[in-house]
Amino acid sequence: MALQNINPTTTDSWQRLLQHFNQMQHVSIKSMFQEDAKRAEKFHIHWNDFLVDYSKNNINQETIDLLLQLADEVHLKEAISKYFAGDAINQTENRAVLHTALRAPESQIVNVDDVNVMPEIFEVKNKIKGFTNEIINGERKGFTGKNFTDVVNIGIGGSDLGPAMVVEALQFYKNHLNLHFVSNVDGDHVNEIIKKLNPETTLFVIVSKTFTTQETLTNSETIRKWFLKSAAQKDVAQHFVAVSTNVKKVTEFGINPDNIFPMWDWVGGRFSLWSAVGLSISLAVGYDHFDGLLKGANEMDEHFRTTDFDKNIPVILALLSVWYNNFFGAESEALIPYTQYLQKLAPYLQQGIMESNGKSIGRDGKPVNYQTGTIIWGEPGTNSQHAFFQLIHQGTKLIPTDFIGFVKPLYGNQDHHDKLMSNFFAQTEALLNGKTHDQVNAEFVQQNMEKDKADFLLPFKVFSGNKPTNTLLIQKLTPENLGALVALYEHKIFVQGIIWNIFSYDQWGVELGKQLASSILDEITSEKINKHDSSTRLLLSYFLKNK
Repeated sequence: MALQNINPTTTDSWQRLLQHFNQMQHVSIKSMFQEDAKRAEKFHIHWNDFLVDYSKNNINQETIDLLLQLADEVHLKEAISKYFAGDAINQTENRAVLHTALRAPESQIVNVDDVNVMPEIFEVKNKIKGFTNEIINGERKGFTGKNFTDVVNIGIGGSDLGPAMVVEALQFYKNHLNLHFVSNVDGDHVNEIIKKLNPETTLFVIVSKTFTTQETLTNSETIRKWFLKSAAQKDVAQHFVAVSTNVKKVTEFGINPDNIFPMWDWVGGRFSLWSAVGLSISLAVGYDHFDGLLKGANEMDEHFRTTDFDKNIPVILALLSVWYNNFFGAESEALIPYTQYLQKLAPYLQQGIMESNGKSIGRDGKPVNYQTGTIIWGEPGTNSQHAFFQLIHQGTKLIPTDFIGFVKPLYGNQDHHDKLMSNFFAQTEALLNGKTHDQVNAEFVQQNMEKDKADFLLPFKVFSGNKPTNTLLIQKLTPENLGALVALYEHKIFVQGIIWNIFSYDQWGVELGKQLASSILDEITSEKINKHDSSTRLLLSYFLKNK
């Protein structure tokens, strides 16, 4: 069944939100805290290991009530049911959207075209488990009989960003295998990776649903040529495995059909780390930790599917994002994890969020008359504090920011962690409160600063505050909690897409550049330039003359 087609701006709640925004846009968040001692108590959600505090936002109870009314008017509850039931909600490609099924328990029934897909999901999971254990335990060896020491994941987009992010995030849990990721078609990238490797002890995982992706196949061919300088063609079968649906092309490459891990068309690339695309994750941290990642995600799925919207973390975070994007005109959101392990979370979510909701056509096939999508960016704290926080604190742009921190450090170094977390708490408080003229003047008096100098410096040292933040305080960075965190943002994407009346699960915008690149590559190899705009022609001519 299709999703309903409702332009959100035509709803009663949207019109009331516009009126409400006129009242709220100049309200001080700080003053709302002063007026209500129980504000934080009202605007937080405690779920499992997660404490989500959204009280430092430009909202009051009426804001939340109106946003929840908007969710009801666009029939969000009904859309969630269709999402989990396997309805073809990706209508432009006539596909279900079922990455949630990949982490569901085996007993659950999830039908696609009236067939329960759970048995085949668990067949693949068992294959991942068996293969992982054989590699880690040294039962599968390289062509010279040596144990594997390195694994190279060859993919791009969702076939790279998800596994790379999770492997980095779970470094604390890694085993003896060293993971490497090749994605960019840039030859310098792949050569920098392979120069560190021993062909006798390296396993290559090629991830391409169709086995036609230009970047992935080019890198795979380059790596195979490098491998064959030391090995015979028959040895490819021992060192290369594939995650793909194209059995014919994979076997032509030299991969043993038994070493092909299947994918399904109801899993989009940017949501695929939970599938066999996560084979590299399983190899890096062991199958039990990979399974923990899936279980944590499933717990968030159940929270999202069953919890009332006013206590539903993905729903509340999505509604706040809509509030800032569509009413305050905020175009970007920052994500600041206070752990170095999550340094790839923002790049990963850039794809998840911007590829999903970067759409300008509504589900009715007409251009939308409101903003969709948000620009996602960020870096770990405290590094980011010494980089772009100046713009968040004193710049002219409104940048709602999610702060993600953990109560317990993994290595137990409490001194480091206390200093890290003092910054975590201080930044959201500073963004909320700012620093007034009186406070700055008091500091100048304490420093015995001359009046002329103080008068000059005063405006530069005042902080307006009133900068909105969400705080996600999680007990510990475990595979389970990481799975829940990623699933949280996946469901936030879904809610935003429903409200904005767009299709979140296609990515036609990715295709145009690919098509043009293919025809331009023919021109580069033949050295015959066809018709282009004068800029492209100038650049191609210069490149061909000087390469």
